[in-house]
Amino acid sequence: MAGSLSILGWEDGTPSGGFVQRRSRFRRSSNPCRWTPGQRGVHIVDLFSNEKPLAEGENPKKETLQAIQHLGQSNVPQLESNIYCLSVIGQIEGHLVMPAHNKTTKYEHVIPQIVAAEQNAQVEGVIVVLNTIGGDVEAGLAIAEMIATMSKPTVSLVLGGGHSIGVPIAVAADVSFITETATMTIHPIRLTGMVVGVPQTFEYLEKMQERVIRFVVGHSNISEDTFRQLMFRTGELARDIGTNVIGRDAVGFGLIDRVGGLDDAMAELNRLIESRKTGGTVQ
Repeated sequence: MAGSLSILGWEDGTPSGGFVQRRSRFRRSSNPCRWTPGQRGVHIVDLFSNEKPLAEGENPKKETLQAIQHLGQSNVPQLESNIYCLSVIGQIEGHLVMPAHNKTTKYEHVIPQIVAAEQNAQVEGVIVVLNTIGGDVEAGLAIAEMIATMSKPTVSLVLGGGHSIGVPIAVAADVSFITETATMTIHPIRLTGMVVGVPQTFEYLEKMQERVIRFVVGHSNISEDTFRQLMFRTGELARDIGTNVIGRDAVGFGLIDRVGGLDDAMAELNRLIESRKTGGTVQ
């Protein structure tokens, strides 16, 4: 088995008596290479051993391996772009921290990103990619309001699912897209934990429901009556009331603007950016 050995030593005749590093290919033997007393000034390090690397940052393969272990991905070349990508995945976390095994989108992370994208002069547009099961109502509405009030062009793309409170986030962008196989579940809000059985509790639920309905209707082409019918429909979901709309159905109801994928979303965002530069109206 061939291994790579690093040879670090002093060579005769080198300027200023410094040392140089030479790398060669050697065949691994049964005895690990170590300091050889007969070779003065030469130190041979076997990379198969557990010795520390010669210097930090000299082993790019090790850094890539660590990125795969910790992040699940290798290092992707970082290219300058005028478009910022904001992902909303898993469960939208509210004021309570979700268990460690849940994939979550934390509003305290997303909101500063939106503010930074709004303030950064190099960012000319934002694409919001959703694959979420929903989550906290107020956290989702806060993210949706931030996206809707941006001055820069925004485009949303629903991949996999944009369920529950993910619906307001999807429609908050200037133009929304959904893939053919993506789904969106529309259902009433619910409470978790202790519920006090008094009329005020139901009034609070009704007011919160109205907030969601008004936002969705105001930022999409769906009518309030149609949205309420989808929300309170029975017999379609096994353990809930509501409707699960898929791809073109979401466009047919007026909830999402168009059916398309990443290429369509990016092309539309670039068109909105150019329109904004020439003084056109973002539509």
